[in-house]
Amino acid sequence: MKIKTIALAGALLLSGAFAFAESVHLPQAVEHTKAAITHGEAGHAQVLVEHATTALTHAEASEKAEANPHTEEGITHLKAAIDVGKKGDAAGGTTHAKEALKHLELASQPKEK
Repeated sequence: MKIKTIALAGALLLSGAFAFAESVHLPQAVEHTKAAITHGEAGHAQVLVEHATTALTHAEASEKAEANPHTEEGITHLKAAIDVGKKGDAAGGTTHAKEALKHLELASQPKEK
């Protein structure tokens, strides 16, 4: 009986930890994506890459905690923003970062039950 109780408590703890990971990482991904856009619009491709890379790390952590098609699409566009930005194309990187932001913000919206 104690083993079942411990297993149940562990499962509840882990599910709470995953929800916490999503709630912490997704806002950070949005924040860094916005910073990437700001720097990309200013023509700073390298700084765009830095923020997009940080945003990608947070988005991937959020996706790992709880799969979401919008987070997944945001990740795809963040990777594209990084690739394009590394080539010195701030405008192209910004375009992908803006698309990533749309999806990350959709993923951030409360889920309907």
